[in-house]
This record gives sequence, structure tokens and C-alpha cells, in this order.
Amino acid sequence: MPKAAVLTGIDQPLEIRDDLELESPRAGEIMVRMAASGVCHSDLSVQNGTIPSPTPCVLGHEGAGIVEEVGEGVTHLSPGDHVVVTFVPRCGECYFCQRGQGFLCDKYGAVATGGLIDGTPRFSSGGSPVFQMSMCGLFSDQTVIPAISAVKIDPDVPLKAAALIGCGVLTGVGAALNTADIKPGDTVAVLGCGGVGLNVIQGARIAGASEIIAIDMNPTKLEMTKQFGATQTVNAGEVDAVGKVTELTGGRGADVAFEVIGLGPTIDQTINMTRKGGQAVLVGVPRLDVMINLPAAFAFLYLAKTVKGCWYGSSNVHEDVPKLIDLYQKGELKLDELISREISLDQVNDAFEDMKTGEVARSVIDFGG
Repeated sequence: MPKAAVLTGIDQPLEIRDDLELESPRAGEIMVRMAASGVCHSDLSVQNGTIPSPTPCVLGHEGAGIVEEVGEGVTHLSPGDHVVVTFVPRCGECYFCQRGQGFLCDKYGAVATGGLIDGTPRFSSGGSPVFQMSMCGLFSDQTVIPAISAVKIDPDVPLKAAALIGCGVLTGVGAALNTADIKPGDTVAVLGCGGVGLNVIQGARIAGASEIIAIDMNPTKLEMTKQFGATQTVNAGEVDAVGKVTELTGGRGADVAFEVIGLGPTIDQTINMTRKGGQAVLVGVPRLDVMINLPAAFAFLYLAKTVKGCWYGSSNVHEDVPKLIDLYQKGELKLDELISREISLDQVNDAFEDMKTGEVARSVIDFGG
């Protein structure tokens, strides 16, 4: 039986369970022995209700492991393969996948049910279903996922580092390399410097930005940004962030500004700190009732600003994961430096508390495999 961390209700601590049953993979699915799973803010967002999910539910959506078993019809993966798990699978056949927008794949809609593509989970307890966050359920030493949710990687790549690619790295680096149009020499502002924000920063560095302004209210987070490429830091708890970015850019504003928090006021700030003709990219996940309050004419029409939504770093995982692995192997993409703490599954609730304080970039669950 797998050992898993289960959410039983909104704002409840996760329960560590070793009595769950796990069904073998059905057609088009695989069983994965997890090696490592990152504890991401989206997991916290499910726990606090920002992202709705049925309960009980095995959380976890960012990780890497080794394929143990494949279901009928799976030909691109075999037992023993090392894989990065993605919570935004790409079928390769639908309208969006055929147009290079795999992150909008129609089959992704099934995750809202708490099950896999067919809407049902593979975990159960006493005959009752135990749901899986985002078709994953990676806070478990063993899980069953859609085969299209796994990307095979070089077995020489450390799985603890590779685990982070599945969410935070693809989202943040992808926002800079795929969603935004950063030109060499641009000035970039990043509002919100948690795990995803750090990856936006290093994505902007890779894209060739000459100035990267990191903005947060947490001094520890701001200090972290420097090793990922930030050239300036702004403590938004001490100064007006919009005014400071405007000052640092000679009164112009940032060429590209990223919001990586998901709050109405910070979205407004991000758009306001973007220069005329610049781009504001919205990366943070807001609650469904979050609104922005800006005059359409002066925020968008007369100033010709572009506001872009960024879902999952506009990533096509089967192309982008290998690219990121290559950047890591070349030393251009920092993954090991993102890991603040390695923990056991039993310590996952402590990792949630650490995340709330902003003292860590990522805690990574080491399953000891």
C-alpha cells in the first residue's frame, strides 16, 4: 500500500496515511514510484480553498520518479524510465495542441473532478474514492497518472532537481521565455519572489534582460533573488513599488513586468509599472472573485500596454522539459539552488508552514527511492 499525504477538508492539516489502496494503471496510464515531490504554493492553495478540489484528496502535482508499470496502449514509456510529471498534460491531438498551445489541451479539463482523464481516481479507502490533485497525487510514494502526464528524461539527471521542473520551473521560466517577448537589453520587473517568481527571474536572465528588478515584502526572498539574476531589489513594504520601478527606469517603467502573487492590488501595480507599449504578464493564481480596477483608456488604449495571462508558462511539456533539462546540464538553469530543504513525507505540514512564512524557495519531499 502507498504512503500518502491526504487533505480531508479545507484548512485542515494533511493526514499521513498508509492504508490507501492503489489500482493498477488502466489503458493509457502508468504507475510511478515517486522519488521526489516539490511542495508548491498551489498545494497550499488547494488546502485553503483558493483552488477548489473534492476531498479526501492526495495533494502534490510537482515531482519526478521512475515508471513501475504501464497500462494498455502505452508505448512511449517502459518500466524503469525516469520521468518528470506534469499536471498539464498534452494530448497532441486536440485543437489547441495542434496549434502549439499544449498548455490549453482539452483533456486537461478532467482535473477539476479530482480524477484522471476519465474523471475517476485510482486511490481509494474502504471502497470510497480518494481523489488526486491535478491528475497527479504526488504526495505519495506511489501513484497512477495518465501516461501523457509523464515526460521521459535522461536517467543521469538527479530526480530531486528534475522534480521542480513539473510546476514551478515550467511556469516561471516559461513565463519569461514563452509567454513574454523579452528582448536582449530589456528591463524586467518581477512582483512576487517565491518559488515561481525566482524562476521568472532566471528565465528573464536566460532571455537576455539586462536589468531585472525583484519586488517583494520579504527581505529573505529578496536576498534569494540575487543568485538567480536580479540586479535590483525593491522592498514593497518600505517604498511604493510602482514609483520605485519608475524611478529605476528613468521615469519610463519596465519593458516587461510580471505579477506572481495573484492579488487584485498587485495586478494593478504590475500594469502600472509597465512602460508605454510594454507587457504586463499575469502569472499568479488569483481567487475567482479577484477583480482589477484600472481605467481602460489610459491603462491599455492610449498607452498601448499589453496584458497577457500566463497559464503554466505557456509550455508544451514534451518540448520544453527537454529544453530545460539541457539548460540545467549546461549550467544555465539553476535547479539545485531552488531546493531550500529536503524533507520526509511526514514533515509535509511543516513545509506548508515554512511556505507561509516565505523563508523557503522550495521544500522537496525525498521518498528515499
